[in-house]
Amino acid sequence: MLLPFLQLQYCCMIMRINVDCNACCRKLRRIILRMKVIENHLIEKQQRRVCVCGRFEPGDVAIKIKKKMNRRVEILEVQEMEGEVQNEE
Repeated sequence: MLLPFLQLQYCCMIMRINVDCNACCRKLRRIILRMKVIENHLIEKQQRRVCVCGRFEPGDVAIKIKKKMNRRVEILEVQEMEGEVQNEE
């Protein structure tokens, strides 16, 4: 549970998850879309990589995806962004 005064830093995390079929890819996408802390995501099925961006704790997101997908999740890289990130319209 996050405290309201705790501001998490915007970060991007790259994970390796084995998504064999289209159904696994759809399930992963649905799980990511339901997580409110994730703002952007990119699923690279051929490279078995997933990139997620938002204000979150990287370990917490990886554990949640691991539990829901019932697959091994490996964190490859975490980048913490400086300053405010604004969406371009």
